[in-house]
Amino acid sequence: MPNRSHLTEFAGLPVVEFTGWDALRDDFGLAMYWARNRREPHTEHPKNYERLFEAIADPGSAAWRLRMETPSYGTGSNGPIDTLGQYLGRFAEIVAPAEVTALIVGYMGGDYEAMPPDEVRDRLLDIAPKLTALRSLFFGEIRQQENEISWIEHGDLSPLLAAFPDLAEFTVRGGSAGLGLALGEHRALRSLTVQSGALRPEVVRDVCASPLPGLERLELWPGSKEYGGESTPEDLAPVLSGEAFPRLRHLGLRNAEELDDWIPALAGAPVLSSLDTLDLSLGTLTDEGARALLGAPAFRGLKRLDLHHHYMSEETAARVRAEFAGAGVEVDVSDPREPDVDEYGGETHVHRYSAVSE
Repeated sequence: MPNRSHLTEFAGLPVVEFTGWDALRDDFGLAMYWARNRREPHTEHPKNYERLFEAIADPGSAAWRLRMETPSYGTGSNGPIDTLGQYLGRFAEIVAPAEVTALIVGYMGGDYEAMPPDEVRDRLLDIAPKLTALRSLFFGEIRQQENEISWIEHGDLSPLLAAFPDLAEFTVRGGSAGLGLALGEHRALRSLTVQSGALRPEVVRDVCASPLPGLERLELWPGSKEYGGESTPEDLAPVLSGEAFPRLRHLGLRNAEELDDWIPALAGAPVLSSLDTLDLSLGTLTDEGARALLGAPAFRGLKRLDLHHHYMSEETAARVRAEFAGAGVEVDVSDPREPDVDEYGGETHVHRYSAVSE
């Protein structure tokens, strides 16, 4: 699933992680302690840093991941520990910032009491004037092992878009509670993705109200109502009407636990006639939602329909595959799921979960 592993490619470029002093010390420290204690060299450490050196020599050849981990040992006695500001400052000093076109901001270690969510944003804003070639930004690429998606907190991220007026692609993961995306006019942005375990209605409405005249791809993850993901088709109405983003060609409503409820609204949405692709993957589509898809001719004007990770029966999935393929629509009905069924209180309870949830 999207938050189970790190990206290996972003914006069409291979990902290279900028290694901080703490991680370097840990790599070499582990190798040395292994050799001392086991009387043999470690077979895997230190890591091969050849690709890092190649990317430093040609910064535009890679998508750079910024990521800090809390050191595993040696705090204080083995040398200074990087602060966030020091780490980002060193990145801007060593990697020619004016040549960086793609940037991923990942896990930054510690807890949020020691590192408030806004601090990561603010320290990135400190070096923003040097990142003059930046076109693609992923803010919050944090794996499930590092932090659950609904626990990833962000504040107001609109200053990031303002700081990078030439940004074409922006992705954010997390921010169930405090995320702010009331964006000012941004004429360069072509792709906006908000990955969430619970997307609040006000965030959806703010995105819809943002003046993004060039937007071609919009992907939102409604998530779970249990964690506050109570957005509805009414919140997305300006997009569904086709008025918010006239150049939109790709719409994603992914990771939705109430996906069946969205299908009727999509079926009658004017925006559907201008879309090339509709991505409803990672959600909880059932036979009921599938019947609504099959009964609406408007969906057959798409070039591609992504439904992978669903709860359709085998027979219904086969019918969806056959009928849409027959209409010339590329359709993905892979990764069928089975609901969890519990018996308690004398009643049967059926549970269906989106792909990225707790």
